[in-house]
Amino acid sequence: MIVDHKIIEDCKAGKRRAQNRLYQKYAGVMLGVCLRYSKNLVEAEDVLQEGFIKVFSNISKLKDCGAIEAWIRRIMANTAITHCNKKKIYFEEINDDMLTEPDQDENTFLPVDPDVLMDIIQNLPEGYRMVLNLYIFEGFSHKEIANALNITESTSKSQLFKARKSIKKTLEDMHLMNQNLVENETRI
Repeated sequence: MIVDHKIIEDCKAGKRRAQNRLYQKYAGVMLGVCLRYSKNLVEAEDVLQEGFIKVFSNISKLKDCGAIEAWIRRIMANTAITHCNKKKIYFEEINDDMLTEPDQDENTFLPVDPDVLMDIIQNLPEGYRMVLNLYIFEGFSHKEIANALNITESTSKSQLFKARKSIKKTLEDMHLMNQNLVENETRI
């Protein structure tokens, strides 16, 4: 999505019409980001609203107008982290030697409707969901996740491992795995 530099400059000047245009342009996409971190639509909308308040409060710090979408996405992810930290989520830790990451095989899963996948992700325990989103979708390292969520790197790794295992089990239960490849124990 390309945003007119004038809109961004007007947002920096505090013009409400420009803020509304920027919100309208990105709210749908960012709601999708927030939904991945949230248990339901109401929670996602709260994170979205908090995130856009931060966007408009900090837009004067934006240096590269061409990177506005990535910048807003990062704010939404950070807002979701803050929301998560307020809820005091319990992160269960397991030993690193219990984590076995099988080789990846692209043909393991049958095509999955994005809405079904979103539902599966939303129904993960909160700790699993948060780490999965930060690692897979936002590209955080385990060290960055650990710092953001005030957990250890090994806890981050275990939460990701368990999230993947849970998603795989759900897909198996829904018969959305290619049964010829289930025996390979491939990962998501």
